[in-house]
Amino acid sequence: MKRIDVHVDDIATLRKPHPCGGYRWRVTRIGADIGLKCLTCGRHIMMPRSKFNRRAKEVVSGADLSEA
Repeated sequence: MKRIDVHVDDIATLRKPHPCGGYRWRVTRIGADIGLKCLTCGRHIMMPRSKFNRRAKEVVSGADLSEA
């Protein structure tokens, strides 16, 4: 299984949409569970790291976003 290097304030794109229709999430917590906040509706969820590694399509670093 692939391991994704993720940090707080990174933006993750998941394979399945949230019920609100959003695909993009901000990482708010790192640990055994990953805390995510939907960028469309603002909902906060916790996801086990193993499930996050399977569902993550792309992760963009928060530092990359602030430079652009």
